[in-house]
Amino acid sequence: MTTLSADDLHAIGVEAYVYLYPLVTMEITRRQLCSGPADAQPGRGPAGMFHHIRSFPAADFKVVVRPNFDTLYSSAWLDVSAEPLVVSAADSEGRYFLLPMLDMWTDVFAAPGTRTSGGDAQAFAVCTPEWTGDLPAGVRRIDAPTPVVWLVGRTQTNGPADYAAVHAFQDALSITPLSAWGASAPEPAVLDDPAYDTTTPPLELVNAMSARDYFALGAELMRTHRPHATDWGIVARMGRAGLVAGEPFDLAEQPAAVQAALTAAPEAGLRLLGVQMSHIAPVVGGWMNPVDGLGVYGNSYARRAAVSMVGLGANQPEDAVYPLLVADADGAPLDGSHAYVLHFDADGLPPVDAFWSVTMYDADGFQVANEIDRFAIGDRDALTFNSDGSLDLYLQHANPGSDFASNWLPAPAAGALGVTMRLYAPRESVLSGAWTPPPARRVG
Repeated sequence: MTTLSADDLHAIGVEAYVYLYPLVTMEITRRQLCSGPADAQPGRGPAGMFHHIRSFPAADFKVVVRPNFDTLYSSAWLDVSAEPLVVSAADSEGRYFLLPMLDMWTDVFAAPGTRTSGGDAQAFAVCTPEWTGDLPAGVRRIDAPTPVVWLVGRTQTNGPADYAAVHAFQDALSITPLSAWGASAPEPAVLDDPAYDTTTPPLELVNAMSARDYFALGAELMRTHRPHATDWGIVARMGRAGLVAGEPFDLAEQPAAVQAALTAAPEAGLRLLGVQMSHIAPVVGGWMNPVDGLGVYGNSYARRAAVSMVGLGANQPEDAVYPLLVADADGAPLDGSHAYVLHFDADGLPPVDAFWSVTMYDADGFQVANEIDRFAIGDRDALTFNSDGSLDLYLQHANPGSDFASNWLPAPAAGALGVTMRLYAPRESVLSGAWTPPPARRVG
């Protein structure tokens, strides 16, 4: 057997850390979201059933960064190892919705919804590839790459006045074991393990894990959630350092050289992911627009890990993309002490088949209280267009006055701004880069 140098072992350790990062992050997230009884906290509860977010975040909400003011969420964790689970949705009556399903490596392997499967009533049996059997009439099969799946549903919500209609659609979403199809489904078991930290954000838990705990958990998870077929190369490299997919791993039992390399891997891996995040997409006109390689990552392991760090549960770009405004038209960082205008030509409005919005956050990615309680603005609002059909949006702290208030997105009084555009069901011109958002021009 060839003896690996310290440099070789270090490289393998960092690669292994990055490769396993999404898998470990998903597991820690699953433990948190599935712990405790249903409805104890919004969006949390036992696996095998939907848990809904019923309203937009309040001004002081700081649980997750860059919260959404376009859709209400319906989250569910599915374990299909014992039998298929049937996910059902009612007719959306023209309302945009999306039910993306992520495997434990964070790849979106199926995304039922308006764009793909249509808005009619529908049902899907989520199965392991090995399952054989007959499905009820009208139930379509979806094979899951891993036996545990995270479904992160999103339903178009046109402001608080629309909540009742959205709640009705959410309440019609259901998950039924195939064996209980047509009958009353059993109540899902409650996960209540005191060893699980259910309050510290998952990102902090993962980033603080010791190398021994991290690689032991990664090895354990790979026994259940097999690497993708195209991962042969990284799996083979990890095996040369004793980290064999499907086998338990204890760092303390490894040779000293392996222990040294893997102990140093988390710090080096996190540093690498920090660099990766700064290059997640090119900047055009001040906008960073991540389009390529989201939702399905192939062998781009660093990209997949970086996305799981800053946007766990990212959609395929065909369903939604989120351009991030990182500089104004002159290349300067945006600051709340200045006023900006986003000007869309009449033929340059965001090209989407669903809807679009622009959301204002502060430097930390949180919404800031303002006098009109508006955190996002978009095509579902009563916007005022110019006489030539063009559109101006005003991004500033001060109220621009009654003539412009309809197009005003309030900003913090000072400090860096985190402006995010959301494009749902973007057209090909967005995906190809032929259309990009207009630059933000400083006007005051």
